[in-house]
Amino acid sequence: MTDGTLDEAASVFAGLRPRLFGIAYQMLGGVAEAEDVVQEAWVNWQTADRAAVRDPAAFLVTVTTQLAINVIRSARRRREKYVGPWLPEPVDTGGGPEAGAERMADVELAVLLLMERLSPPERAAYVLRESFDYPYGDIAAILRVSEANARQLVSRARRRAAAERRNPVSRAAHRRLLEAFLAAARTGDLGALEELLAEDAVSYADSGGAVRGASRIPLAGRERIAKVVTAFAPRFWPGTSISWVEANGRPAVLVSRDGAPYALIAITASDEGIDQVLWVLNPAKLGGF
Repeated sequence: MTDGTLDEAASVFAGLRPRLFGIAYQMLGGVAEAEDVVQEAWVNWQTADRAAVRDPAAFLVTVTTQLAINVIRSARRRREKYVGPWLPEPVDTGGGPEAGAERMADVELAVLLLMERLSPPERAAYVLRESFDYPYGDIAAILRVSEANARQLVSRARRRAAAERRNPVSRAAHRRLLEAFLAAARTGDLGALEELLAEDAVSYADSGGAVRGASRIPLAGRERIAKVVTAFAPRFWPGTSISWVEANGRPAVLVSRDGAPYALIAITASDEGIDQVLWVLNPAKLGGF
């Protein structure tokens, strides 16, 4: 690449920005963190010796990935102090792939939650390979490892993801299950909730400590989840309104109170029923809706 003006550099960066944001967001699970990484990548691009850069895309993807890995390592220490369960920050994908993903399945909340269980290099390799179809040789160069090591990272990440996630139901079935769950939750129908939930279902409520009464531990098992949702109904639902949204490529429910977003409810589901209920209650994570 020949050395050019800052305008030319900005044009190159703008063309790559959706991909850079997608990589950072999928690795980090947070919009603000991903935006910070992309902004820092822009600073790196501004100050780089661009005349010596033969492949701007490779340069910027490498910088973004390495910055995201650094953020993951520091975020893990911060999340040890997080109040209650942590969930990825949802994004509104109703108008298209705003999350920078080439496939919406790659940014589903359940997939982003699984990312938290992978090591930073595994997470990076998985995102680059599964979401953006990078060749193993390119992944190796980006992560500064051998190609054999890059293959191992992807393989380990795939095995862990496959072991922890069942085959999801269709989009239509997903919506039907969420509609039924919403109706049962709002009326406190214990029996209906138990029928909808898989036996080993897990419920996560991410309030960041901002919502009084939100469970600070994951709830496991259909009976326990159903009992807590039923008990919580008289305090949670009065005075709220609901609307259907698309969050991270899947139907979700936005609960509003006094005209402001109060909660986003999402699920994962398989043939066994609803496997996970994700309650995003932290106000800082609802700004995109």
